[in-house]
Amino acid sequence: MQTRLLLASLGLMAATAAPLVSAVEYKQVLTDKSAIAFSYKQMNVPMDGAFKRFTAQLNFDPAQPAKAQAAFDIDVASIDVGSAEGNEEVAGKLWFNTKAQPTARFVSSAVKPLGNNKFEVSGKLTIKGKSLDVSAPVSFKPEGANGVFEGAFAIKRADYAIGEGMWADFGTVANEVQIKFRLLASAGAASPKK
Repeated sequence: MQTRLLLASLGLMAATAAPLVSAVEYKQVLTDKSAIAFSYKQMNVPMDGAFKRFTAQLNFDPAQPAKAQAAFDIDVASIDVGSAEGNEEVAGKLWFNTKAQPTARFVSSAVKPLGNNKFEVSGKLTIKGKSLDVSAPVSFKPEGANGVFEGAFAIKRADYAIGEGMWADFGTVANEVQIKFRLLASAGAASPKK
């Protein structure tokens, strides 16, 4: 009888304690351990580049992915295409025009769970003052006390007027640019669920 009473008490304690346990929420992107890169073809030769500076706001609870939110501001002048001369060229008016448009921005509008820690993230990408809808498949995995978000999506540079004038020829620089990202975010206790 006492054993049954003890088990019932433990079961009741466990049931009432469960709502107090907080889920993990990822809010702080560790930008020094994250990367936003891109690849493209120049004269049909694969090329790579990256943006060295960006800020990010994230709110991701794996238990409620549809409520996730993300925003990224990329310092376009931090572009690195592999040479000082190339960096200077793409910062100019015909490419990113970084003096007039120093920031590219992505703001999520929806996160759709696809299963197996994969998601489709949709939102607006703004480059050179032009905002267009984009979607990216994103994978998530816990890594120690952090979470890793990885994904890639393609844009057409002409849609954003990147590479105008003599650079508008897609035979020289291809129109399609692949954007790739790997973001490391720190975890904290989620707000209690209501």
